[in-house]
Amino acid sequence: MSKSIKLAILGLGTVGTGVVNLINDNLAELKRRSGREIIITEVGTRRQRDDIDPSIIQNDDLMAIAASDNVDIVIEVIGGTTLAKDIIMHAIKNGKHVVTANKALLAEHGNEIFALAEAHDVHVAYEAAVAGGIPIIKVMREALAANKIDWLAGIINGTGNFIMTEMRDKGRPFEDVLVEAQELGYAEADPTFDVEGIDAAHKLALLASIAFGIPLQFDKVYCEGITGITLQDVNYAEELGYRIKHLGFAVRRNSEDGQQGSAGIELRVHPTLIPQDALLANVNGVKNAVLVNSHPLGQTLYCGDGAGAGATASAVMADVMDLVRVLGTNDHSQRSHHVPHLAFMPEQLSDTPILRAEQMTTGYYLRVHAYDNPGVLADITRILSDAGINIDAILQKPAHKLGQVPVIILTLPVVESQMNLAIAKIEKLAAVTDKVVRIRLNELAQ
Repeated sequence: MSKSIKLAILGLGTVGTGVVNLINDNLAELKRRSGREIIITEVGTRRQRDDIDPSIIQNDDLMAIAASDNVDIVIEVIGGTTLAKDIIMHAIKNGKHVVTANKALLAEHGNEIFALAEAHDVHVAYEAAVAGGIPIIKVMREALAANKIDWLAGIINGTGNFIMTEMRDKGRPFEDVLVEAQELGYAEADPTFDVEGIDAAHKLALLASIAFGIPLQFDKVYCEGITGITLQDVNYAEELGYRIKHLGFAVRRNSEDGQQGSAGIELRVHPTLIPQDALLANVNGVKNAVLVNSHPLGQTLYCGDGAGAGATASAVMADVMDLVRVLGTNDHSQRSHHVPHLAFMPEQLSDTPILRAEQMTTGYYLRVHAYDNPGVLADITRILSDAGINIDAILQKPAHKLGQVPVIILTLPVVESQMNLAIAKIEKLAAVTDKVVRIRLNELAQ
């Protein structure tokens, strides 16, 4: 009879407890699918839990658990980038496979962690680190392995998507919706990672590496949050046939593809106007979705719950099941030929450059507030024209009581450096009263 596979779960918060419950609830099903008995032998927790099977060792010494002979797979769900990194590195050095939901750790230190895992012939699995229960890592590493991925666009932070949905559907200001998101447990007490796009940027760095076969480069992701989005802009976008979503983009730009900008890869997270009938425009609430454009398959959409105990535990256990199959072979060469961590063989990773923000290419939504003086609109359009920026639509609203007119302009795609120069000139016009509001408008996610 095949020996059982022994798991250690480090962290018994929402996700760790969800994993314990999933295993307990589906024990027979897991055995039928894997052909092995899967048991939890140790858990890492600061306090003793009465609701844990007494046969499971509870220990607050996480480093000891990571090296225990009583453990085959270490599941890290404690979060953070310091202690978690030390534990994972220690587990790898002791020959343990690792499953983690820690996107921040992998985005910032994944190159080092994956290299160590390769050296020790173990695997670090991380399906739960991106988009919760959506199996996007497996899809991109395995199902799309024969495709060339041109770009991907995703709603990869449920908190931001919930806020944008509530603002649009119920006309509520950002600050009010954020408070509710915190009360519902969608946002942390300190929501910075969610609303400033950092969480999404961590996930995008991982997706981009798999998509394009490049090293992890979180520090090169352009990141812009949703704190500056107003109901005014949400409503104007609706009038023009668009919705505002907080999206992450990874785009391969080639010099021969007809774009104005430089060749390289765009990595960017920011609020984005997309057409109301686009697939991503209709993913609402706390749902996540990733749209992938590849050749020869074309566009495919992956959508589902991006967070929560059940969704994340499901992704964690999917990784465990893959590792159980690896552990089921006695052929060492088969263990060495698992799917590479970033989909490409380590020696084949590309040095394709990551484009700087000013090199990126998108269309734009511009909101300009100006006094209702003759010739103001002509001055604004002339500046855009002189900068080589083509206008797609203009919406001029009635003057406010102070005599100011909101002018909304949609442009065709242009290199960001050109737009920066044009905005600087518009803001210097005597009739323009405020900073120009800009939101990127993307032509990819149709």
